[in-house]
Amino acid sequence: MLIEHRITISTPPGPIFQIYADVPHWRQWDPDTRAATLDGPLAAGSRGTLTPTQGNTVPMVVTFADPARGFTVESRIPLLLRMVFEHEMTPLGPSQTEVVHRVTLSGLLSSLIGPALKRQLDAGLPVTLARLKQMAETGSPD
Repeated sequence: MLIEHRITISTPPGPIFQIYADVPHWRQWDPDTRAATLDGPLAAGSRGTLTPTQGNTVPMVVTFADPARGFTVESRIPLLLRMVFEHEMTPLGPSQTEVVHRVTLSGLLSSLIGPALKRQLDAGLPVTLARLKQMAETGSPD
């Protein structure tokens, strides 16, 4: 199952990636995140945890990170559910970036909990992207 939302932000990718790289403060722009940790920089191989506002803390691993293109994290419940969260940045010119947040769900539990997660993500991702845009353009998520 794939859920995807996008927005155009009036800044180049670098400042957006700086916001992403500040993992302990994800909750400032992502209202669905209560807490996030990472054992190192936002780089491939770094591990941490994500605690959503609704649900339990899950482990995450960074599988891709590039300050010019974005990053991807993956969370797994072994054999039951795999969640891949892609944060993709595409420059649209010197001062605009298209940002895509994409979530892919797979595994045995995806067919059971996928529809509920899809509804939640379809409601939450546009808010998250709007707050990210606000923070990138003004320095404040509000």
